[in-house]
Order: sequence, then C-alpha cells, then structure tokens
Amino acid sequence: MSAITEVRTFALGRRAVKRVGYGAMQLAGPGVFGPPKDRRAAVAVLKEAVVSGVDHIDTSDYYGPHITNQIIREALHPYPQDLTIVTKVGAVRGSDGSWLPAQEPQDLVRAIEDNRRNLGVDVVDVVNLRLMGDVHGPKEGSLEKPFSALAELQRKGLIRHLGLSNVTSTQIAEARRIAAVVCVQNHYNLVQRADDALIDELSNQGTAYVPFFPLGGFTPLQSSVLSEVAQDLGATPMQVALAWLLRRAPNVLLIPGTSSVTHLRENLAAGSLQLPEKALTALTAIA
Repeated sequence: MSAITEVRTFALGRRAVKRVGYGAMQLAGPGVFGPPKDRRAAVAVLKEAVVSGVDHIDTSDYYGPHITNQIIREALHPYPQDLTIVTKVGAVRGSDGSWLPAQEPQDLVRAIEDNRRNLGVDVVDVVNLRLMGDVHGPKEGSLEKPFSALAELQRKGLIRHLGLSNVTSTQIAEARRIAAVVCVQNHYNLVQRADDALIDELSNQGTAYVPFFPLGGFTPLQSSVLSEVAQDLGATPMQVALAWLLRRAPNVLLIPGTSSVTHLRENLAAGSLQLPEKALTALTAIA
C-alpha cells in the first residue's frame, strides 16, 4: 500500500484531493525548456504517481513549452475520473528560454486553447493566473483585466475553477470580487516563510494554499537542524521538509516535483512521516 493513502484530503475546486500531489515542471528539459533527456522515464514517473494514488497534478503549458502537457497526455489520457490537473497561465517562453509576461486577454485565450489541446481536454480543471512579480516575490498591482478575461472563459465553460499564483492578500481580495478563487500558489517552504499570515487567512476561508518550491526549488533547502531531525527520524531532509509543510496548516497541498521514480516514492512517503513536537518546534524555529 502506498504511503499516500494515509494522507488526508482538502478541497480543490469541486473535488477533495490528497494533500500530497505531484508537480510536473521537472519533466521538461534543463531550465524547464525543451524536451527531457529521457521521455520514457518522464512517462514512467507520471504513471507511477497515479498508480501510487496521486490525484492532483500541477503543470503549465509554458513548461517546455507545450512538452510537459504533451507528456502528461501521453502517459495518462484518458484521465482517471478523480484526477485534478491544475495549470498556470500568464507567461510564455522566449526562443532563448526566457520567461515573458503574457497577460493580455488575447494571450490568455491562446494559453487556454494551448492547454486544452496539449492536455487533450475540453475543460481545464483549475487554471491559476500567474503574476510575474519580481525576483523577490509578488508585487502589488491590479489583476482585474487578466483575471476578468479568465472569468469570462470560465463562464463559457472552458475552465471549471480559477486560482492565483505569486500574489498578495490584496490581489486575492480583488480577484474574489470578480470570481471565486479555489487555490493560491505562492513561494513557501521551511525557510521561505513570508506567507505565514496568508496561509492562516486562507485556511480560515477554506481555500487551498499550494506552496511552489516546497523543497527550495533550484536551490535545495540546507539546514543543520533539518539534517539532524531527519537523521533522528531515519528520513531524508526533504521528507522532513515536506512533512513539516503538511503540519503547517490543513489547507496546504504539496506538489513536489521530480523526474525520478525513486525520488517520487520518497516524496510520497513523506505523507506518512510523523514529526514529534520537539522536532516540529525545532524546524519551525529555523526561519
């Protein structure tokens, strides 16, 4: 039995999903650009994730671009009825792999069509509007125009639910005046804790919070305390970091990514890792 069967669920749109999911960003080539070195291995990771009980996959058509969604379709289509696929829009890739804003209404219409075509779906489960912000995180500014464009596509039946990524509390409130927001995806992990208050706010509202880079992203988490706790528990530091996030709040949904089946199994096993109160206190104090 997979360890993920022990993980509790939380509402993500119209479904309750397990709190440990899978992020597909690493299925593309280096720098999330171009094809993977081993496409068959990428397909194998996705199949293993679903067989292990994962029912929440995070992706974007600008991963690759297009390639990650095409691999998801190859591996999993027709999709299990209980699988929720969440995508992001709001950017495109330059020919050099750069990340460029693309948030005009026509850009978003094109992005939804790309996602529908490459995933092989008529309706996209959840679409997050990803604001570009700056290198330090989200930046205040109105999102009325792009979010209204997505809300219109939702009314046309092309999107089931809407979410946000890289946003502030003020921007979430603005979006909610336009349409319901079912999830927020921001940068957060054991050491990146700027969203502590926002997580609690969203938890009280029953809204899912999905931390991206839960293991540090392109710079993996490093901490002597984290390593010591992991050694005491007979786990890896990354498993402990994920287990801490699950304890942080009941609305936290995890989407750790990997291109390795072995690493995937390690990530999923974090769902059953119990953190003693002493370890939880030491980890929380890191930041």
